[in-house]
Parts: sequence; C-alpha cells; structure tokens
Amino acid sequence: MSKSLKLFAAAGAGTAVVLGAAVFMADGHIVHPPAASVKTAVQAFDKVEQSTEGQAAAVATQQPAAEAEPSGLVAAAHAEEMPVRKLGLGRPALPEEIAAWDLDVRPDGQGLPEGSGDVWTGDEIFSERCASCHGDFAEGRGNWPKLAGGMDTLADKDPLKTVGSYWPYLTTTWDYVHRSMPFGDAQTLSPDEVYAVVAYILYSNDIVDEDFTLSNENLLDIAMPNADGFILDDRPQTEYPQWTGEPCMDNCKDNVAITMRAAVLDVTPDDGTDAAVEEASAEAAESPAEAPAAAPQDTGAEAPAGDAAAIDMALAGEGEKVFRKCKACHQVGEGAQNRTGPELNGIVGRTAGAIDGFRYSPAMQKLADGGAVWDVEALHGFLADPKGYLPGTKMSFTGLRKQGDLDAVIEYLKTFGG
Repeated sequence: MSKSLKLFAAAGAGTAVVLGAAVFMADGHIVHPPAASVKTAVQAFDKVEQSTEGQAAAVATQQPAAEAEPSGLVAAAHAEEMPVRKLGLGRPALPEEIAAWDLDVRPDGQGLPEGSGDVWTGDEIFSERCASCHGDFAEGRGNWPKLAGGMDTLADKDPLKTVGSYWPYLTTTWDYVHRSMPFGDAQTLSPDEVYAVVAYILYSNDIVDEDFTLSNENLLDIAMPNADGFILDDRPQTEYPQWTGEPCMDNCKDNVAITMRAAVLDVTPDDGTDAAVEEASAEAAESPAEAPAAAPQDTGAEAPAGDAAAIDMALAGEGEKVFRKCKACHQVGEGAQNRTGPELNGIVGRTAGAIDGFRYSPAMQKLADGGAVWDVEALHGFLADPKGYLPGTKMSFTGLRKQGDLDAVIEYLKTFGG
C-alpha cells in the first residue's frame, strides 16, 4: 500500500470514529428515520469502507475489518423492525380546559348554557359595553357595524345586513357575542349578560317587546325575519353532474347570435347588422322611469288643526323615504308603539317628553319640564344635530345634513296627527 493511501486510511479512520460517536449519541436521543432511508445511508457508508479496503473500520476498532462491530446506524438498518420512540411532549387536556375551549353554540341550540336576561338589563349592559362601537340603539357608529335596521333592503343595490334583516339563526348572535365580544375584552360577559344583550338587540330590531326576557328555554322559539331567506347548496346534486361529462369542443350550436347586450358596461361587440338587437339595446339602456313617490300612510288620524291644508303631500312623500333612517327606532301610523325610541304620532306641535311609559333621558326630561314644544323650528334644530341641540340625549343618530331632507321628514310627520 502506498504512503498516500495509508495516510488516507488513517484520516478516514479518524473521521469514522467521530461520525460513529455522533451517530451513537444521536441514535439514543432522536426518533429513527424510516428503515429505507437508513439502508440508503448504510449502503453509502459501505461504499466508503470498500473504497479503503476496510482499513478505516479496522484501525478505528483495532480489529480486522471483517470483525468490526457495526455502528448503531448500521445495526438499526439490519433490524427487522425500527423502534418508535415518543418525544415526550404535551399531556392530555384536562376536562376544565376542554370546557373553556368548547364554547360554540349550534343552530339547534346545542351548547347554550342555562341563563336569562331581559331587555332593559341588556339596554344598560349594551350602553356600557357595546355602544361605543355599535351606538346606543345598535344603529352603528362610524365604520363599526350596524346591528339593527335594514329590513326589506336585502334586494336593494346597497343592502343593510343586520341581525334583524339578515341573520337566520338567533343562536349565531348568542354564540358570536359570547365568544368574541366586547371588542378587546372578549368572553368577559356572563351567560346572563349575553342573554340580556341579545334580548336588547332583538328589541332594537322590533322583534320582541320591551318587557321580553330571553333565556335558554325560549331562545329557539324566536323566529328571525330572514330565517327562510337562505337555501341549501344543492349544486353537488343538481349542477356538478353536468360538468363531469365530455365537453363539447366542435360544432356545439347550430347558430350563434347576439341576443342580449351588456348595456351598462357597453362591451357587447357590434357589427351593425342586427337591427332588432340594436333596438332592444336602446330600450335596455334607457333608465326606467322612477315610480311616483308613494303617498304617506293614511292613519285615519286628523292632522293638527290648521295644518291639514298646509301639508305639501309631494314633499311628505319624499319625507317618507327619509324616514326610513328613523324606522329602526321610531314608529308612526296606526298601531305605532314605543320601541327604542318613542312613537312619533302627533310629534309636530307636541310638548317634548310627553309620551307616557317611555323612559326619556334626563336631558330630554329636563327639556320637557321647561315646557319645550316640538314646533317646526325645534324639530329642524334637533334632527340636524341631536347631540349638539340637546347634549345628553340618548338619541345617537348623527343627524340629517341636507335641508331638503329635514323639510321633507317634518312634512311627513305632520301627516300623523296625535
């Protein structure tokens, strides 16, 4: 053997000693790789041994190459079954830990804890814990979501999706409030407090009366207005089978023609040859005539003396549209009741704070004690900036900014005499 080969064998032996010690230590502290991977590594190791004619192993063990003891890695490769060792991390979750994580409430009521809460308790909790984001009457504040209102708007261009107008299950409301609210302080409300807050949200949407108490026993009895507004996704049965066959790639239709136009986007190709389509396109592009404003509701009540002849019915019709912003809190017309705000029949010319049974704010009560009257001028000032006109009022509506809207809604209110 040449001198260079002997030097190489000695270096290889030293490397084998270091690698063998590392493998021995690692072999006792980590989970073994699959046997196939080990065998691949052993084969590569065997090639190194063969290339040095077994000298490296013999020098490392001071034994002939044929009698060298296999390393732990080599022994594992030749074992019929690889040992499986656990890392020893973690422990089974305790029952109380599982209970703390298992908070979800399902649509069928599974998961609801025992408890109850009434509307007025919810009003107090909501004012303290929720109103900073959602407004005193659940009407939203700034970019924070509205929780009330939006009835009959889901088909509009800009629908308002609230608990009352959109959510199909009341259990979803309870579950979300319980798990995620108040913002930044989640899961600090007790079950009774959650029931009370949800009762107040229902009341703000005119779904329950002011004397209502919500509990785990009657929550599933509440019929949400949009409960039937959803359909089951049956596309796997009705549509997917149509997409599984061989697609048509050639001569799929006898005739291809433009039958409709994207009138709004104006993207339909036009070669000028289809006069009928041109005429249909022109008709579709025309904006439909706006329906005349609906006449204000006839409640059968007489308007205030001397005001009937002065009412501008066209302007009042515009006011009915503006009043949609008020419907979440106020009612007018036959059968109107106090809700989040007082009913407004006869409000024009009426003394402030005069509705029996409604709990006015201290600021409004003070105004009433002073004999203030809601004449047209006072209504203009209050509806334009409620909190600026009457600091301390519970009405959190920011006000009507347009003079025309103020004139119209007041004219509309005139049609509902006391």
